[in-house]
Amino acid sequence: MNTDTILTEARAFARRELEADSSGHDWQHTARVAHTACALARTEGADAFVCELAALLHDIADEKLNPSKEAGLSKVESWMKEQQAASPVLEHVLQIIGSMSYGGGQGGKLPTLEGRIVQDADRLDALGAVGIARTFAYSGWKGQLIFDPELKPRATMSREQYRQERSTAINHFYEKLLKLKDLMNTETARRLAEERHAFMEAYLTQFYRELEPGLD
Repeated sequence: MNTDTILTEARAFARRELEADSSGHDWQHTARVAHTACALARTEGADAFVCELAALLHDIADEKLNPSKEAGLSKVESWMKEQQAASPVLEHVLQIIGSMSYGGGQGGKLPTLEGRIVQDADRLDALGAVGIARTFAYSGWKGQLIFDPELKPRATMSREQYRQERSTAINHFYEKLLKLKDLMNTETARRLAEERHAFMEAYLTQFYRELEPGLD
């Protein structure tokens, strides 16, 4: 297995699968996550190849973009076998992308450093200015409202409730995004998350201010 070749093929595969996505899980998101995962791998001393490969493939298997989680993982597994990926790499990547989802806060701690790094990289892309843009793209894709004062954020929820129950773009900040800073696995990611978290808090302050703008 030539690692450079499989990464080149993975980039092409991810781009083909995701470049037309309008849910915020497009190729540009994948490319950012892969870049961040590589940077974190270097800082944290992880296997950069596994981190980049899992990052490139993670949303191809996303259950939101497939008939089921199993169907998404099967697609990735079939592709990796076509690339003749070594069995330990295939199993590691499938384990990472099969368990890194937020899922309403129900996910546990990933068992490997590489998994924790890819999860951090994905979560960092859900924060800050980019995260805000992706939130509204995803909410529009799902047909959700931007804001509904009668629909309060859910404090706790099951994975099924998180996926299926009605919510809003603004509620998503409280149900997920503002919790991510404290869920980062690595110290490097925690430092990066601080600024992005603060930016989202400032955005929400301005959002509520503009709901009833003054006339002066």
